[in-house]
Amino acid sequence: MIQVLIADDQALVRTGFRMILENAPDMEVVAEAADGAEAATLALDLRPDIVLMDVRMPETDGVQATRRICAERPGHTRILMLTTFDLDEYVYASLRAGASGFLLKDTLAADLLSAIRTVAAGDAVVAPSVTRRLLERFVGTNTAGASPTGTTGTTGTASLASALAADTLTDREREVLAHLARGLSNSEIAAHIYIGEGTVKTHVSRILAKLDLRDRVQAVVYAYESGLVRAGTPD
Repeated sequence: MIQVLIADDQALVRTGFRMILENAPDMEVVAEAADGAEAATLALDLRPDIVLMDVRMPETDGVQATRRICAERPGHTRILMLTTFDLDEYVYASLRAGASGFLLKDTLAADLLSAIRTVAAGDAVVAPSVTRRLLERFVGTNTAGASPTGTTGTTGTASLASALAADTLTDREREVLAHLARGLSNSEIAAHIYIGEGTVKTHVSRILAKLDLRDRVQAVVYAYESGLVRAGTPD
């Protein structure tokens, strides 16, 4: 049973999500939170598998709450962010804080449930419809932000370590990472470079291991921050 904590400052939104999740046979809503501080406290106390986290909440927002939860329960409680279409900067900050992905709030119920299962299984979810716009707008303008693993700065020792890690990738792995960074799913990458989807999954797993990244969300951020993919480059 996947245990889920719902965090949103709007009671009506929380009720809607609860109704969707409680109709799923493999999910259980363990609590609701009306702000980020409450979400972090409940997450650390109840230790749910997933926190369905609104990005924008009063006082402590979803990004701050995500940072705290991921710092204190790394790899255990995973965060799935929810956002409206125009809050790109908050979403990017949440990915850096440790979230395992994000979805738009108008996502279909079936897609929401699928995303929760995916994140609970250890993978990540990034809404393809906004990935390109999100990263091309904000990563390209970030010159001194945090790395995908949460460290700050992209120069000096950090950039040297990043370059050395990237050197361990094969040409094919670099190609897969570049397509992944532009928001393509595994099946789309497979069709694009004429290999099997299973082979793409293998490449993604090797990329994550070589670069010491948690999931494909961190891989997307890494690809842009390391310069492998640059904002505005064509597909």
